[in-house]
Amino acid sequence: MRKADIVGCIAEKTGIPKVDILVTLETFFKEVKISLEDGEPVYVRGFGSFILKKRAAKIGRNIKKNIAVNIPEHFIPAFKPAKEFLHSVKDSKHEFFDIEESELVPVL
Repeated sequence: MRKADIVGCIAEKTGIPKVDILVTLETFFKEVKISLEDGEPVYVRGFGSFILKKRAAKIGRNIKKNIAVNIPEHFIPAFKPAKEFLHSVKDSKHEFFDIEESELVPVL
């Protein structure tokens, strides 16, 4: 499901115009980004938390030049689902969609 699909579903269920829902959704995403940039997690009760995870400094390798590269410690955004959300997905009965290798598109 893509963002456009979500907007369409919400519009159909609520009767609110798609443009208003799209603006609301984009504003929500923007506020989550701003909060995480400021180091503040976002908690949505019953859904989950948008948090920052700290990655320790490490030494990586540039395989093209065969040299060691220092990677400083940094933060990455992460999502931690709420218990109710996690259990509802775990207990759901759904088909898993297998993607055949022929359907994969190479990334250039």
